[in-house]
This record gives sequence, structure tokens and C-alpha cells, in this order.
Amino acid sequence: MSNPSDDPKRDIFHISPDDKPSMLSGPGHEESRQKRGKLPLAKKAKARVKAPGLAAKQPAGRDPKRATIYRQTEVREGVFQQAIETGRTRILITATFLTLAFAVIGARLVDITALQPQETPKIAKPASTAPEEALPRGAILDREGVLLAANLSTVSLFADPALVLDPADTALKLAAALPQLDPVWIESRLRRDTRFVWLDRTLTPDQQYEVNRLGMPGIDFDENETRIYPHGSLFAHTLGYTNVDNAGIAGVEKRFEDQLQKDGADVQLSLDTRVQHILRDELSQAVETYSAIGAAGIIMDARTGEVLGMSSLPDFDPNHPGSADEDAVFNRATLGVYELGSTFKIFNTAMALEAGVVDLNGGYDATKPIRISRFTISDYHAKKRWLSVPEIFVFSSNIGSAKMALDVGPAGQRKFMENLGFLNTLGLELPELGRPQSPSKWRPINTMTISFGHGISVSPMHLVSGVAAMINGGVVHRPTLLKTSEPPRGRRIISEATSQAIRGLMRLNSLEGSGKRATVDGYLVGGKTGTAEKVGKRGSYAKKSLISSFVGAFPMNDPKYVVYVVLDEPKGTKETHNYATGGWVAAPSVGNIIRRIAPVLNVSPVLSETPEARQELAIIAPQLEASLASLRQ
Repeated sequence: MSNPSDDPKRDIFHISPDDKPSMLSGPGHEESRQKRGKLPLAKKAKARVKAPGLAAKQPAGRDPKRATIYRQTEVREGVFQQAIETGRTRILITATFLTLAFAVIGARLVDITALQPQETPKIAKPASTAPEEALPRGAILDREGVLLAANLSTVSLFADPALVLDPADTALKLAAALPQLDPVWIESRLRRDTRFVWLDRTLTPDQQYEVNRLGMPGIDFDENETRIYPHGSLFAHTLGYTNVDNAGIAGVEKRFEDQLQKDGADVQLSLDTRVQHILRDELSQAVETYSAIGAAGIIMDARTGEVLGMSSLPDFDPNHPGSADEDAVFNRATLGVYELGSTFKIFNTAMALEAGVVDLNGGYDATKPIRISRFTISDYHAKKRWLSVPEIFVFSSNIGSAKMALDVGPAGQRKFMENLGFLNTLGLELPELGRPQSPSKWRPINTMTISFGHGISVSPMHLVSGVAAMINGGVVHRPTLLKTSEPPRGRRIISEATSQAIRGLMRLNSLEGSGKRATVDGYLVGGKTGTAEKVGKRGSYAKKSLISSFVGAFPMNDPKYVVYVVLDEPKGTKETHNYATGGWVAAPSVGNIIRRIAPVLNVSPVLSETPEARQELAIIAPQLEASLASLRQ
């Protein structure tokens, strides 16, 4: 019988030398233990020796299978321990990230609730409203940076009729909080079969508070941008206005829609708020004094074509354009075209002098009226004698002007008017521009009537632009509503000499002719009146319906600004001896405007005319009471 210690099975299953229960068991295990007894310490140590590798030699008396199983057990235990450690590491990392995330969220909550100022939560607009703007709409400024139009954050009131419990009661409560709204109108909107209706597009903070305090279901607020015009009606026809979706539909707002809305850029105009106030104030007084149905006024820099002031009456408040009638919205300064009467004698005289058909020493026989076909051309204040060119201008002779134009001829006159821009729409930065009306066939009769401002219709802006070219040295500039940083490049249409002659004639007219009521001490004002009968419904002229105007410039020795006032159907007064012509009703307004704007525009008065100015403006006018009449004050 073999020794039990030599039994290989016993060695294989003997894992614990202390005879403790082992995880390993096999047949005969208990019996072997009893026979074997305890191993000596030396053998116990040998039993714990591990094989360094598969190729290592096993100690004597050991079975290789036993060592292999031992090694496999230790590998399993190591893998298990490694998996536990990996799991612990992953749990720790996950816990760290979660802790940081909750810390960030907590900090943000503290910032929003405790540190940030409280704001009313925004309400999403329904799909039926306009889409959100990518950029705030740009502002409109005057030449000095004064704000003329800008966006303002406002609150609108809307309702969801499906959530309104009692439309009648809700309407009454809303009308009590918002007196501008009619309760019947409110109720009709609250009963609509829809999920969204506007009730008011602009609420004040107090109104919002009162409505919110009612706590009515189905009634809510929406924050939006509203276009605001701080000066009200002052710049109405120039600025135009926007619709409820903040899109420009008139004036500069429409003309520069892309720049203002898409680009969010500001637009700076050439207008001067101070000058505009003065212009509109004087126009309003003239309309009231002479019971005119309308008026227009323009102030332009003669050197650049920049418009410093432009007004049309009646006007409207662009903050509430829906309340304006058709006549108030109509821009008489740029959209209206009129026969502007004797102001055209400025151009007629310049044309004749430039063409060389006459000079200042020449003249024409104005003894008898001109009869051509069924028309008769006569003078308003007939002198019935030969008149010099200065006299034709000062006395505003239609007969002399017509003969002067005939010497130039229809083709020459038409070309001159075309060079002035009087046959086409102006390139002004407004959508409301009137197209001039001129003869389709330019006959001699047309040439004669156009010489004194009949038979051709232009806008007041056309006229002012043309006069600026006549006095600034002979260069025509495109009129502009934008502030210019560099002097514009114009187009010469008359010579310096002709321009100087026109300056002298305009100054002479303010001293000796119909422009006397526009004179202002120290500012060397010159100008020309214009009075034309309006065309009636049947094509005939209405003698009592006048377009009365005066165009002035100053200072005439070095012209800087052109001022124009035109009144639509003015009525004479006791002070005007019932006359309603341009010299009586428009010239005084121009004088008042010049007196008020000259200091604002830094034009220094000339306390005593310099010899240079006297010589430059001197005009010898035969048959007048004195020569060199511009010396007279």
C-alpha cells in the first residue's frame, strides 16, 4: 500500500496546510486529512512556493497539475480585484462630474434669482405676427446728431379669445383701464374664432400695470419695438413712417429700408433741427395769416445742394399716421408739381445772357401786349415802354421775358431746362418725387409762356435746386437729404459772369422791386417773386386761386443759402390791401426766416456794405430812379 503522502490527488486538493475548510474538495478528501496529519513547517513553506513560469522546474515531490491550478486561482483573484478598482475609479470620476455640474447650475440659479435685475419674462409671439428682426432698426439723425427717429421697447396687449371666460365683462374692465379703447370694439375682437387678436400695440407702463392688475385669463402682453419720432410732425414728410411691423412705407424710412432694417445702420440727414423749427413756424404763421390751404418751404445750401430744412403743410404726426388725411400726407415740397410763375424769370434771364442774345445793357419793347393765336401775353403792372433787361427782371415783365425767350428759341430753351433738371424727376433720396410736366411739342407759344413760369410744372425742390445753380457760380448740384463730408462735384451750366449778373439782378429786385418785403438789414438778401394762377378742372386758369411764392438767397455777394416759400391759394388781408401775390404774402416770410436762421448758421451780418460787395452787386438800370441801385439801403 502506498504512502498517503505520495498520493497525487491529496497534493492537488491540499490548499490550506492548517486543515481549514477549503473551497476545493474532492473524493476522499476528509479521509486523507485524518491519515496525513499536519505537515511540518518546512514542508508548509515549500507548499507555498510559486512557480515563476511554465518553464520553471517544480520542486521534488510536487505534481505539475497542482501548481497550474494554483496559478489560475491567483490570476482569477487578481482580475477580480482589478475590476473592482476600475469600477471604483469610474464611480469617482462620474460623481466628480455630477458634483461640478450641479455646482454650476446652482451658481447660475443664484445669479439669476439674487444678483440679476428682475425683468418681465418675454412672451413668444404667435406665428401670425412678423418674424423677429435680426438687428434693431437703425436710427435717423440730423446733421448735428439730434435724434429724429429711433426704436423704443414697448408693450403690446393681445388676447387669446379661446381662453377668455366672459368677453363682455372682460371688455368692460379693459375699457375702464384703457379709455382709448371702445368696449364694443374690444368685445367684438374677443368673440372672434381665433387664438390671437391685437388689442393695443403701444401701452404705457401705467396702462400695463392697470391691465395686469385685473388678472383676466386670456389677456397677455408682448414686448416689441416701436418706431418713435420725438419731434412729432416737424419732419413728417421727410422722415415718413413705418407700419406696425416696423417696415418703412414712406419718406426716408422707405428709401433707406435696407440700411435701416437689414443692416441696422443709422442714417444721418443734412437737415438741421433748429432751421427746421424756424421754417415750419414761419410757414404755419403765413398759412394762418393768409388763410392758405397749404404751403411748402425749403432751405438749401447753395454750395453743396444739401437740404437744411423742408416742410409741407398741412402735415401729420408720424407716430400716428393712420389718423392723417390724404391732403396732410401729400408732400407739396417734392411730390407736388406746380406752375411757379415769375420765379422762372431767373432762369429765362440767365439763359438769354448765357446764349448771348442780349446783355444787361440791352432791352425789349414792352409797349403793347403780345397776341398769338387765341392767347394774349400782357404785364401785370404794365409800363408800356421799352424796358432794359434789369427792368424786365425788376418789373417782372411778361412781355419782355417772352421776347427774350423767343430770341433764344424753343430748342435752346428746352435744352436749358433739361440741363437744369426740369424735365425729369429729381434724384432726391425720397420715394415721393413728382415728375415735371412740360410740352410734348415745344412750340413758340410754349417758349413764351415758359419764360414767365406758365406751361411747365415743376416741384418746389426743382426750383430751389435751379436757383442755387444760378447764384453759386453756375454749377448745378443734385439736391440731397444726406449730410455730405466732402464738397460734391457738380455740373456747370452757366458761366461765372452770368451767375454774377443774376446775383446782382436778384439783389436789385429786393431793393427796387417786388422783393422789398424780404430784405433783412445786414444780410444782403436778393430774390424773386412768383405768382401763378392754378389750373382749374376744365383746363382753364382760376384767377382767384393763386400759387404765390418768393425765392430768396443770402448773402448775395457770396451766396450760401437759398430760402423758398410757396403758399397754396392764399387770401389777401387788410394789411396787404387784399393782394395775395408773392411779394405781399410770401416775401415777408422769407425775410423772417433769414433773420432767424442767419445767426444759427453762423452767417455774420454786414453792418455796412463793403466796397467790394457794392461793386460786385452794382447793376446799372436805365430808366430807374438811380443807377448802381444796389448801393441804396
